Order: sequence, then C-alpha cells, then structure tokens
Amino acid sequence: MALTQMQLIQSLGEAMAWFERELLWGVEPTELRHLCGRIGELYAALISNGQMAQQVNQPGYDVVSGNGERISVKTAAMMSVAGHVAFNANSLEFVDRVIVLRMNTEEMQIEVLLDAPVADVMPMLSPAAAGRRTISLSKLLTCTRPNRRAATTSEVRYGSYLVRELESGTIEVEHEGMVVQPVNLSSENLQYS
Repeated sequence: MALTQMQLIQSLGEAMAWFERELLWGVEPTELRHLCGRIGELYAALISNGQMAQQVNQPGYDVVSGNGERISVKTAAMMSVAGHVAFNANSLEFVDRVIVLRMNTEEMQIEVLLDAPVADVMPMLSPAAAGRRTISLSKLLTCTRPNRRAATTSEVRYGSYLVRELESGTIEVEHEGMVVQPVNLSSENLQYS
C-alpha cells in the first residue's frame, strides 16, 4: 500500500524527532545508519512527489518518483569530507536517478549533495570492486557535479507569464523567459490580455 504525501510528511517528522533525540542522548550520527537511510528515503519520496519502493530490499532503488523514475537514495551522516557512499554494481541497471543526501547534524537539516540521472553519475563512480561502486563525499562536496532540475508536473501560460508546478510542489513563474524571484502573483502585477 502506497503512503499518502501526508503520511510521508508525518513519518519524516517522526523519524527526524527520533534522530534528534538519539543525538541528544550522545549517540554518534554514524551509528544511526538505518534511521538516516529511512529519513533520506522519505525525504526523496517527498521532493520527487513519489512513493517508497513497494518491495522490501527492492533491487537497486528505494523510491519511485511521481514521474515513474526509479531512484537510488543514499544518505550520509558524516559532516567531514571523509568517507563515501556505495552502490551495488549489479543493480545499478535498475536505477534511473541517484539522490545523495547528508544529514547536517549542526543545523538539523537534510542537504542534497547530488540529484542526477544515473547516466550522469556513472562516470563519477569508482570502478567495480567486490560488487560495489563508490563515490567519495569529498568529490560531492568540492567539485561541480550534475544536478537534476526538478521535473515539471504541470504548467499554464497566462499572457507573458508561464506558471509551472515542479514535482516538489514548488511553483515557478517565468515572465518573458526570465524566472521571477521571489514569486509574487498579486493581481496588481498581472496583466490581462
């Protein structure tokens, strides 16, 4: 059974509260791998307007986006640039998109380190060794890396404005080809044609 967006939000909030409580008890974030992984998967499902994979231990991916992309989600809890994230080399063929997240324990927030199609990520991975391919956190934190622009779920044109809803729920507005920041759609600044 698929979770509703509200259930995803509630689960994410509960998992974050549990994570914060464990940190207050003195548990190292790197000892909370399972909880960090679950938080990352819930977060990825939310930002992609998707769902958790239907099978436990689904080969290759953890989330299916609202657009049907199979997403492999990796979540790190290390604040240093040391370390890496590993992928099963034998199941990358089942993945369309990769999202790598980091639990920022200093600010208690989730950071997106990488969100890109798997084809863009493959050249960044180490050669396969013992069935694993890795990417170092230092590479994700210090170099320019491919990031995926959020997919558009719907858009409408109104005069010289283009209003678009992204898969994350964000509303983006363009006026004559330029993105309007911040978005302010009061009736005074819309011109009717």
